[in-house]
Amino acid sequence: MRMLKILLWKELLQIYRDPAIIRILFIMPMIQLLILPLAADYEIKNINLGVVDHDHSEYSRQLVNKIVSSGYFRLKDYSATFPQGLKAIESGRTDLILEIPTHFERDIVKDNRSSLFVAVDAVNGVKAGLGGAYLQGIIQNYNQEVRTQWIQAQRFDEQPTIEIASADWYNPHMNYRVFMVPGILVMLVTMIGSSFAANNIVREKEMGTIEQINVSPIKKMQFILGKLIPFWLLALLVLTIGLLIARLVYGIVPLGHYSTIYVFATIYLLAILGLGLLLSTYAQTQQQSMLVSFFVTMIFNLLSGLYTPIESMPAWAQLITRFNPVSYFIEVMRMVMLKGSGLADIRYQILALIGFAVFFNGWAILNYRKRSG
Repeated sequence: MRMLKILLWKELLQIYRDPAIIRILFIMPMIQLLILPLAADYEIKNINLGVVDHDHSEYSRQLVNKIVSSGYFRLKDYSATFPQGLKAIESGRTDLILEIPTHFERDIVKDNRSSLFVAVDAVNGVKAGLGGAYLQGIIQNYNQEVRTQWIQAQRFDEQPTIEIASADWYNPHMNYRVFMVPGILVMLVTMIGSSFAANNIVREKEMGTIEQINVSPIKKMQFILGKLIPFWLLALLVLTIGLLIARLVYGIVPLGHYSTIYVFATIYLLAILGLGLLLSTYAQTQQQSMLVSFFVTMIFNLLSGLYTPIESMPAWAQLITRFNPVSYFIEVMRMVMLKGSGLADIRYQILALIGFAVFFNGWAILNYRKRSG
């Protein structure tokens, strides 16, 4: 135990004496947490709209006004013909075209139906899909308003109607920052834990001190723990600062208990730091360690469900996410933050992370023993 305390003191002094590590550990993640949620928003607004109105009626003007006033679209082009509107898309001035046919108002009043044509620039598939869906929803809502006016004016006979009331659970205001901030915080903690742990043993190799440690009475388990515990504590400190920023800057208060987050984070960091230490036992230089750590962390983050729902991934990718510790932590953070889940609700994720922690740290200890003889 005394030898372990000496190792921990040595590691903490090394971290304290290196100002670059302090800046990377605390300043960079906090800046990223303040900036990334402002840009990471699934809701697309300010879609550039082009209109080709062949009718020029009161109904067509009401429809265009309703679309523009929704806040999702900006009227950037008003052309007389469809080929002119298509040129606006080709030049990049508009993202989609709404073509209103001749006799649009007359067909609605006389025949109770009319057709609209929408052409969408699908170079950006996400923007095209959401823009088309937004426009379709607005048009359907406009159609409902017209029918309601006619019913009130006795245009149709009174008919029984079914009203549907919807309620958004867990995130009632549909605020994407509430959804994204916990995931981004997990990503930052993961990058810190894995990269610094991966450089730890490699740094001893490059400095030549690893040979002195190998001939000392320090046990292999003590050496690994001495490398793991300092960054485990610092990562928990970064998590604490991130949760404070989420609360003070974004007003995100978890519905569950902070203790649930810390219990899971404790186990999660053991797994991620063990992975970093495992990579460092194979690498010979810090450059190798950084590149391999970046490669593994990038795959973990992209397949974590942070940016793309896991359910929408191919079957082979969903299988990989079962072996991705990051996906479990992001899921737990959102469960605790938005749903108020407790330890009983995340017991499956806890068991999975315990398995990852034992596997990665055990492999790191065995591999270090084998390579350092």
